[in-house]
Amino acid sequence: MGALMGPVDRRDVRDSTVTSHLSGRATDVVQARDISGGVHFHGGAPTIAVPRLLRADVAGFVNRSRELAALAAAGEAEEGAGLRLAVVVGTAGAGKTSLVMRFAHQVRATFPHGDLFVDLRGYDAGPPLPPTAALERFLRALGVPASEIPQDLEDRAGLYRSLLAGRRMLVVLDNAATAGQIRPLLPGDGQPLVLVTSRSRLSGLTARDGARRVSVGLLDQAMAVALIRTATSGYRSCDDSEQIAELAELCARLPLALRIAAERAAARPFMALGELVAELRSGSGLWQALSVDDDQEADAVRTVFAWSYRALPESAARAFRLLGLHPGPEFGTGAAAALLGLPLQRARLMLDTLAGAHQLEQTGAARFQFHDLLRAFAADMVDVDEPEDERRRAFRRLHEWYLHSAHAAASLAENSATGVVEGPIAAGVEPEHFSDYRQAVDWYAAEHANLQALIRALEQAGDGGAVYRLAATIRPLTFTFGSADERLSTALAALRGARAIDDLAARARTLRDVASSERLADDLTPSLVHYQEALTAFDALNDPAGAADAANGLGLVLFAERDLDKALRVFTDAIARARAADQTRWAAILASNVAHVLETQGLAGAAIEAGEKALAELATSGYQGPAILEVHSTVARAHIDLKHWNQALITLDAADRIILADGADPLPQALLLIDRAELALAMGHPAEAEGRLWQAQNLGRALRHRDQQTRMLSTIGRTLHALGRTAEAADFHRQAVASSRGRPDRFRLAEMLSHLADTLEALDQADEAAAARSEAAEMLNGYMDPRAAALRARLTV
Repeated sequence: MGALMGPVDRRDVRDSTVTSHLSGRATDVVQARDISGGVHFHGGAPTIAVPRLLRADVAGFVNRSRELAALAAAGEAEEGAGLRLAVVVGTAGAGKTSLVMRFAHQVRATFPHGDLFVDLRGYDAGPPLPPTAALERFLRALGVPASEIPQDLEDRAGLYRSLLAGRRMLVVLDNAATAGQIRPLLPGDGQPLVLVTSRSRLSGLTARDGARRVSVGLLDQAMAVALIRTATSGYRSCDDSEQIAELAELCARLPLALRIAAERAAARPFMALGELVAELRSGSGLWQALSVDDDQEADAVRTVFAWSYRALPESAARAFRLLGLHPGPEFGTGAAAALLGLPLQRARLMLDTLAGAHQLEQTGAARFQFHDLLRAFAADMVDVDEPEDERRRAFRRLHEWYLHSAHAAASLAENSATGVVEGPIAAGVEPEHFSDYRQAVDWYAAEHANLQALIRALEQAGDGGAVYRLAATIRPLTFTFGSADERLSTALAALRGARAIDDLAARARTLRDVASSERLADDLTPSLVHYQEALTAFDALNDPAGAADAANGLGLVLFAERDLDKALRVFTDAIARARAADQTRWAAILASNVAHVLETQGLAGAAIEAGEKALAELATSGYQGPAILEVHSTVARAHIDLKHWNQALITLDAADRIILADGADPLPQALLLIDRAELALAMGHPAEAEGRLWQAQNLGRALRHRDQQTRMLSTIGRTLHALGRTAEAADFHRQAVASSRGRPDRFRLAEMLSHLADTLEALDQADEAAAARSEAAEMLNGYMDPRAAALRARLTV
């Protein structure tokens, strides 16, 4: 409500069910328990999901007993002696991931709190997965909603370590290229076991982090022969041991090459193994384009890949190479069908054929991926064997499948884009359809990395129009379900696309979206610039609704910077323009923000007058969104400032009736309870305030945003202080101070420091109290509004 969520943003005008999505911590800010007749508040751990993300175990795994024993030793290390971390290193195709998967499944039952897996794509042709994205996946798997995932890498890593603390979990970090990818993903204690695979030695992890290195070399001849025999068992029984050994040597005894060759042999049970060996030898010159080291192992990989590719039926070979055009890390059956131009069932048959030949890996139900070496090979083969016009048609089908599927998903989310996806769907494309909201959410969760990869591919192809259409289409999905960095990267891509096609209307909308993403991420300086550019563009288009939207955003940024006088002028000017253009709903929204600015300045009487007028305008305009509750909260707080207890109570009762009529969303209920707690505290009834806060806490994780959590911490601290529980109060005030640091509005930090100083004085900690007051006074430099002046005066008493 008013002091928690701040002024109302543009989404409240378009869809009354949408609330701002700011980044914040995922932990519950308080927990309450009934102790000795009272409520005891303390920082508490949230309910954490038990993720099970491991991929399936590898069939036909042979030996590697020495390496398995080394991993077991790492897992049995004393849990209090530091991180339990093993780094499995070896050349490409040596079977590092297979080894780790076999060991992980052997010990999985000993990790009751779950397992995490991520492919860091350190050696893919595309960009590696950054630690921020890996942490986002882990946090979501641990039950953290997207709106609660912090934007900053350190904050994400800190939250991740907090959630893993003291929990026996298994963490697998596959295909890491550098130690920098790994370190943010390491837990903070030795309870979890972390397994890393890499082609690099990652010496920094062993030297600095105490990792145990497990080297995976080539299989010895006996193991290589055993792998071939295991893979061909039931298909071939009379092969000569010397010829099997020769086949193993041709494959350089690399498990990846051995499995592909063995599958080829199993698929031709009546062909003499000597003929297969001769065929393999003759294919050694078919593929030289792969960028791997020029040595025996590289030559074996090139030879086996080319041989197995040429042995595929033409339809499967075509599918293999066309799938190399997919820009994402993995894909589902629907995307593959579009890319191949096949019906869904035939596409699934092709995928199963390729997975059976070890050309693809199945990662889940109807989900597949390439080994990174095979992806590079497929990409080369599509350039060699597929005509350019067919490559273009296939990629267009893939793009249209994602575009129209995303449009269908976005239509079930808030604020779906209109007028962006137009025209007929290309032949051979059957986009996804969703019967409910949950299906759309699940689809986006599975495909969001592919959508971002497709946007990058379209930009590399120079297709600005396609970039704009796809990015604008998925924008509502990123705003509703994505993280802060995903929102911003998508908005920036849409802006680049709009500029490329020189479409002023598209540019205005995307400038606004970029500015909104930056504002929600507290990146206020560029946000201010982009809102101003959006306002100029909307004015040039003679679009009064767009201009009001951009002006409102401009005022919100100024408010976040606590440039309150300028924010008030922007809102007031925008109201006049909106009214002149008959934009009554926007005028009402802007009027509600005027009331909030006045209350924040400490001008309680003016805030009450402006708030009551705004409520009347909102009712007249037919608006039904959260701005109504915001204004009630603003007016109630102004009455509290003036000690108008009855009027404050009447206003909060009216807000309560609105909440009851609107439904069971816990967020407004929690915010209203905090308002009631502050009213009770101001009236000298801390026990009643304690009860209200207990009720707010029982709503669970409703307080999603950092500012909301900070206010809750502060209110608890002041309540405990009033109840004489000053030591507990100081703990909460310290948390509130920590939560306020690094924010653009220094006044909030000054306010939290002043409350901490009051409690420290009550604890006879005079030096620390004086330091807190001194820092608070410094934070107020440059703030001249009445509320800041009053706090400055109180600090100097």
